[in-house]
Amino acid sequence: MITVWVIAAVMMTAAAAITMFRLLAGPSTLDRLVAVDTLIAVAMCGIGIWSAYSLDSTVTYGMAALALISFVGTVSVARFRVPDVDKSRTIGGRG
Repeated sequence: MITVWVIAAVMMTAAAAITMFRLLAGPSTLDRLVAVDTLIAVAMCGIGIWSAYSLDSTVTYGMAALALISFVGTVSVARFRVPDVDKSRTIGGRG
């Protein structure tokens, strides 16, 4: 059974590493926003895996709080985000 937990930990670490790469290398703010949401989802999955491994259900309250805060943050950023401007596509440097 320990093999299953090791495989889950390796997959979660790989998912977090790939997501961090997208977060740091994302060319636009929307790419970075999606990466932050994905990283929070990976963290919630990690909390769920830890809850199943330790047979402790008290950490699920933290997972629910993280989901609510993530949702509110994503909606507010998506609502008030300013579009990226590509200055190379504008004529004479004016928007």
